[in-house]
Amino acid sequence: MMNLSASSQDYLETILDLSYQNKEIRSVDIAEKMNVSRASVNKAIGILKTMGYITQERYACIMLTQSGRQAAINIRDRHNTLKYFFSEVLGIDEDIAEEDACRMEHAISKETFEAFKKYIQKETP
Repeated sequence: MMNLSASSQDYLETILDLSYQNKEIRSVDIAEKMNVSRASVNKAIGILKTMGYITQERYACIMLTQSGRQAAINIRDRHNTLKYFFSEVLGIDEDIAEEDACRMEHAISKETFEAFKKYIQKETP
């Protein structure tokens, strides 16, 4: 996975989530879900297209490429694993767990996350 900014990771994660709900994803759908402007979405889409993570023909729906889908799945996995640990293992309020997981998913190294995930799998029944 190329070095993605936290913002780009958030966009990929959002596109993945929307892909599970809708057949066609438009920039307005992303803007609504992320509570950002369409101009911000268009800028992010341009970056993600250049990096090869999404495709979009002019005025057409947005689709993840194979590498984009894999990157988004990895991001979502980090997010969900961290949130699970905070809320279910540590008993932190779900809203706080969500916010913390969203921030930490961008900063945690692959090595640390893999060790973290292995620990959780070993400790939870």
